[in-house]
Amino acid sequence: MRVALFVTCVNDAVYPSTGIATVRLLERLGVEVDFPEAQTCCGQPQFNTGYRAQTEPLVRRTAAVFEGYEYVVTPSGSCAAMVRQHYPKIGDASAASLASRTYELTEFLVDVLQVTDVGAYFPHTVTYHPSCHGLRMLGLGDRPRRLLEAVDGLELRELPGADECCGFGGTFALKNSDVSTAMGQDKVNNAVSTGADVLCGADNSCLMHIGGVLRREEAPLRALHLADILASTREEPLV
Repeated sequence: MRVALFVTCVNDAVYPSTGIATVRLLERLGVEVDFPEAQTCCGQPQFNTGYRAQTEPLVRRTAAVFEGYEYVVTPSGSCAAMVRQHYPKIGDASAASLASRTYELTEFLVDVLQVTDVGAYFPHTVTYHPSCHGLRMLGLGDRPRRLLEAVDGLELRELPGADECCGFGGTFALKNSDVSTAMGQDKVNNAVSTGADVLCGADNSCLMHIGGVLRREEAPLRALHLADILASTREEPLV
């Protein structure tokens, strides 16, 4: 099984620990992971802002970088949705091929490796925020929750309004900052009401937005990517 890690721009630049956690987790499960160093942006910001012409070269480049891998795994529902939903419409046959081989991390664990108990240990109370792309475009369903429920020591608490957008939405947060901030505040209020220690998600772009509100409010919980939790064990606690 040849697996490539598609780390994404946000993780590479701001949250490299999530990429490291993803590799540790997959290797612990017996997967050999490659990291093609030529990978760059998948083109989602440009495409979502309406710049299709500027997106097309990035689509072709990304398809070429990941050519030949049986599976491409990413800890980002947002970028996975870009490749899966839009690459076949934008690019050529190689882009469509990449779309068929690209998996968000929880999909790969549950559907391909067919595991939910990954041997993780995380002795904290956690509430889970499903990001819009994972929830609506990829249809991740209960996969992330099943993985969290199998973590030793973890207590999962229900997030009120879990299916509501956090307000990030990429360039939406820049163009509509007041609305974005208000939506983020609603999400934080709901998360705090659970009494959890950690707000978990599968997209660091959303967690960056929510985490910013948490820090400004000095709220008593932190935002953390699902991969960081699943990679943590008794022997190697990563968080």
